[in-house]
Amino acid sequence: MTVIDPDTQAAAWVAEAEEDDEMPLSTRLSIADTLTLGNATCGFMAVYFTTTGVLIPHLTGSEDGGMARHSAATAVMLMLLASVFDLFDGLVARKLRSSAMGAELDNLSDLISFGLAPAYFVATWGMVANDANQHVSVVAAVVVLLAVVLRLARFSCVPMRDGMFQGMPGPFGALTVVSIVLLELPFVPTLLAIMGVAWLMVSRVEYPKPRGRLAVAMLAWIIASMGLLAAWAFDAPGGELLMQTGCALQVVLGAVIPLFATARRVHTFRDNRREARTAAQG
Repeated sequence: MTVIDPDTQAAAWVAEAEEDDEMPLSTRLSIADTLTLGNATCGFMAVYFTTTGVLIPHLTGSEDGGMARHSAATAVMLMLLASVFDLFDGLVARKLRSSAMGAELDNLSDLISFGLAPAYFVATWGMVANDANQHVSVVAAVVVLLAVVLRLARFSCVPMRDGMFQGMPGPFGALTVVSIVLLELPFVPTLLAIMGVAWLMVSRVEYPKPRGRLAVAMLAWIIASMGLLAAWAFDAPGGELLMQTGCALQVVLGAVIPLFATARRVHTFRDNRREARTAAQG
C-alpha cells in the first residue's frame, strides 16, 4: 500500500496550477480571435432561430406567419452580423495580431455561419414551403454545405493571388443562398439558383478581397440589408417589397461579378497572347 504525503501532494497541485497560469502564447485568444468566436456564435444562433421560429411551429401546427417572418429575418440578420465579425477579425488581425489558432478558428467559425446556417435554412425551406420537395431540398442543402467545406479546405491549402479569393467567398455565398430562398420563386428556379451559387463557391472565378473602399462598401451593404430585413420583419409599409428588392440585388451581384471576372480574365489572356506574338515577330 502506497502512502501519499498530503503536504507533498498539495505542493504538486500548487506547482501544476502555476504551470497552467503560464499558458503558451499559441493558446491565448487575441482580439481578432474574440471577433471570430462572435462569428461562430451568430451562426449557431441563426440555426436556433430558424429551428424555434420557423421549423418547430410548422411541424407542430402552431405556425404564425408573423412569428415565422420575425424568426427568418432574425436568422438572416445573424448571418449578416457574422459576416461583419468575419470582415473585422481579418482587419484587426492585420493591424494588431492573431494567435496561432487564428486561421483554424476562422475556418471553423465560417463553416458554422456560412456553411451550416445557410444549408440548414435551405433544408428548412424545403420542409415549410408549399411547392418545395423536402428530399430534393435536403440534397441542395448538403451541396451548399459541402461546397463551403471544400472551399475552406482549398483556401487553407492552395496559395491565392494577392488580394483575391478563388471562388465565391463564404459570406457572400451564404447571403446569396438565403436571398434566393427569401425571394420565394418557384421551386425549380430556386433549386437551380442555389446549385449555381454552390458551384461558384468551388469554382476558380476570382473575387477581390474586401479591403479599403470595398470593405466600406460591403459594410454599408450589410447595414442596409439589415434595415430591409427589419422593415420586413416588423411589417412596415412596403417592407416586403424592400426586402425582395434587396434580395434581388444580392442575387444580381452574385451573378454579375463572375461575368466581369471572366471577361477580365479573357481580356488579360488575349493581351498576353498579343504581346507574345508581337515579341515573336520582333
